[in-house]
Amino acid sequence: MHMVDALLSPAVGVTMWGATTGAIAWSSRKLRREGDERKVPLMAVLGAFVFTAQMIKIAIPATGSCGHLGGALLLAILLGPHAAFIGVASVLVVQALFFADGGLLALGCNIVNLGALTAFIAYPLVYQPLAKRGRHRLATVAAAVVSMQLAAFGVVAETFLSGVSALPFGSFLLLMQPIHLAIGLLEGLLTAAIIALVCRARPELRAQVMAARPMANLPLRGLLLAFLAAAVLTGGLLSNFVSEQPEGMEWAIARVTGSTELQAPADSLYPLLARLQEQLALFPTQTDASPAAGPTAPAAGTVGLVGGAVTLCLCLLVGLLLRRRRPQP
Repeated sequence: MHMVDALLSPAVGVTMWGATTGAIAWSSRKLRREGDERKVPLMAVLGAFVFTAQMIKIAIPATGSCGHLGGALLLAILLGPHAAFIGVASVLVVQALFFADGGLLALGCNIVNLGALTAFIAYPLVYQPLAKRGRHRLATVAAAVVSMQLAAFGVVAETFLSGVSALPFGSFLLLMQPIHLAIGLLEGLLTAAIIALVCRARPELRAQVMAARPMANLPLRGLLLAFLAAAVLTGGLLSNFVSEQPEGMEWAIARVTGSTELQAPADSLYPLLARLQEQLALFPTQTDASPAAGPTAPAAGTVGLVGGAVTLCLCLLVGLLLRRRRPQP
């Protein structure tokens, strides 16, 4: 559900950039106060895993669309909401800057829609109350569905407020919400399965997961190695096996306009941002590296491994910058 610049006006895009900047500053302050440096390597490895996992597109039966793991809820369950938000923001920055996935003007919207709404609304208001009652699987699926519904509505609202596309509010909304209900169910089931595997491999983590508390005071080396191996396997191999069907947002746009591509408004800002993004991109394709990207598209495995490595480095850098300074003796 990566929004492109053609959906947004500069006013809406800049406003959401401002909201994102404030949320990142607030989350960074919270993490610095926590002072848990053990989260840094786990956030980095999980960020790399989420980047690679997002490349695996799974067809949604009887819809002609596909979906993938978003990852924000998974990170919130394992790391807490603030670290999860920083992790997802890092993934989206890497995708936008180095893989041309999602627009630069739209980056603030994408971080809010795909990160903040899950970490700061769906996780505390849906997941935690249910998980604390022992309904972990229900909590995971319900929170995933709510987060996808909120994100889908966010896309529609931001598009409508921008007023630069030919997408009517009502028609777009009636297509976005149902398809992302299915994608939310997929997200919830995938997240619940991953958490179940983690708890089975590390039974000592189960009590904290069931109590809706991020992991703390437990050895994490085995978990780090497991998620690192999963990121390499997912990015290097599994990313080559993806659905070629359009994702939920593109599917909805195509149902309204007849095409998944939107023409950017006649404003000098849009081609300027497009040229900048093209110059920054490591690969001139989106992170799905699908056949539709053209004959020069790199293999999906190459994109996955490089993207996962870049995300890992960025998350490590962010984590190191957030380390609380210790007083000098």
